This record gives sequence, C-alpha cells and structure tokens, in this order.
Amino acid sequence: MSGNNYSVINAMVDIIASPTRALDEIRGHTAWLWVPLIISMVVSCAAFAFYYSWVDFDWLVEETIAGLPPESRAEAAPGVRSFMSPTSSIAITIASIVFVTFVLYALFAAYYHLVAKIATSAELKYGQWFSLNVWAGFPQIFGAIAMFVVILMADSNQLAQHKLSPLSFNEIFIHAEPGDKWFNWGNAVHLLQLWSLYLVALGFSRWTGSSLVKGLVVAAIPLVLIYGIWAALV
Repeated sequence: MSGNNYSVINAMVDIIASPTRALDEIRGHTAWLWVPLIISMVVSCAAFAFYYSWVDFDWLVEETIAGLPPESRAEAAPGVRSFMSPTSSIAITIASIVFVTFVLYALFAAYYHLVAKIATSAELKYGQWFSLNVWAGFPQIFGAIAMFVVILMADSNQLAQHKLSPLSFNEIFIHAEPGDKWFNWGNAVHLLQLWSLYLVALGFSRWTGSSLVKGLVVAAIPLVLIYGIWAALV
C-alpha cells in the first residue's frame, strides 16, 4: 500500500498488528490523533456507563462503604449513601476519564518533547509527541472491551468494580482484597500498560533515530518513578 492511500483506519489496524508501519505514518499526520482518542474514550466511558447501569447499585454502595477505613466508616457512610447513584457515578467517571486522559497525555508529551530536544537531534513538535501518546494508548481499548466481556459473563450483577480489570496486576499476581495495602497499587498497574510502553519506546526510537533500548529507558522512567514511589509508600 502506498503512503498516499494510507489512512487513519489503516493506522488503527497497524498500531495493533504492524506498529512499525503505523508509527512511521502517523508521525506526519498529527491530526489523525483525534480518531483513536475519541474512540478510546467513548468505548471506555460506555463500558463504565454500562457497568453502573447494570450492577446491583445498593450492593455496590455498601461494598464501597465496607472498603472505607474502619475509623471513618461510620461517619462517612451516610454521605456515601446519599451521594452515590448510577447517574452521579456515570457522570463523575466520564468526566474523570476525559480530564485524566488529556492531562496525562499532555504531561507525558511534554516529557518526551523535552527529552528528545536534550538527548537527540530530531526536530519534532509537541503535537507529534501528544499524538504518539494517543496512538500508544490505543491498544488499551482492549481493557474496556474486557470490561464488557466480564460483565456479560458474570454470574450475577453483584460484581465489584476491581473485577472489571482481569489484566491488572492485582487480578493476575497480587490478589489483594479491598482494604489491603497493595490493593489500589495492584489495580492501577496492568499488562496493557506494558504494551503501550513498548509502542512509545518504538515510536521514540524510530522518530529520533535512537536505539530501541534508549527508547525503552525513556518510556519507562516516568512509570517506574510513579509506581516505584507509590510502592515505596505502601
């Protein structure tokens, strides 16, 4: 396929099946980022909206209260019961997904842009690094798809939210329960992040002419710092 016939649809397929080709093409098509970005956020928001509409919400509220620290549980319980509803949970989750996605991509793009300027001779714009983050994050759409699968295969609608992420480190390795010190950390880290990390490293390598090892180091530093400091605090 010639470059003139290559489209954003081809790129969305190739970022999964042939990432080298996709990354080479999207470098010159920054505007394409809006398609995978919107699709990813819509699918993620739809997965959570489906969950909050489907789950036994009274049960979920009590599970949320049970997961609070014992010393503050009794005092916080009335507020949780009055505030939590399917509508409020959906609205807050959608707003959080949109806000956090843009903030994280913006911060990581600034980091890659700065590193590339300091450590390489590549002439790349900030928007290109933002685009790389979006495309590297696109495979995490499989996490949202997995949520639908878990819900549809559940034995009942009393399903804890952390069970929606079967690829999290907690579900695969740690098996911590709510209230355990490693519970939140384990649910924040998942295997799809490693896929995204590799795509960022590959993109950094190809766009700057650096080695893949250098790209992996650059891509891994923020995550190692974030989750390493978190783990140390735990």
